[in-house]
Amino acid sequence: MIVFVPKKIFFTKGVGRHKDYLQSFELALRSAGVERCNLVNVSSILPPGCRRLSSAEAEKVLEPGALTFVVMARTASNEPNRLIAASIGVAQPADETAYGYLSEHHSYGETDERAGEYAEDLAATMLATTLGVPFDPAVDWDERERQYKMSGKILRTFNVTQSAQGDKEGRWTAVVAMAVLFP
Repeated sequence: MIVFVPKKIFFTKGVGRHKDYLQSFELALRSAGVERCNLVNVSSILPPGCRRLSSAEAEKVLEPGALTFVVMARTASNEPNRLIAASIGVAQPADETAYGYLSEHHSYGETDERAGEYAEDLAATMLATTLGVPFDPAVDWDERERQYKMSGKILRTFNVTQSAQGDKEGRWTAVVAMAVLFP
């Protein structure tokens, strides 16, 4: 059995437009800077102690054709003016030896802010339930975020979100947001 636990992570996003669906997705990957990699979707665990890379650092690590593990959100539409969004939410525990969560959110009709808050809330809620942090699911995100951070068990939450309006001429518009995991 091969065990691969990522030690580094990079967050990116992009948008692409083209008459063909697949080409719009490829252009979104280009915009995100990962088009040359063979992307492998994985689920939503942020490994313990995973260090965040800058865009410049990630550029040095990405290799053409490499199997590259990602948590990816993607949305596409060819409906003129349709608002689409893709978002990755991140929740990091205060304990560096514990794992965190990444969430994917794909939506229509939501702004960057709304889609991002939703994805961030998803990741934070998954981490809070894992850590036994008490919270009231009926209160809004701002109040839950306060509860989570006051617990001292959740260090940070954030999101990486890309939204776009559908092409006015009806060409495909694709958006991606992703966490890219490295050894």
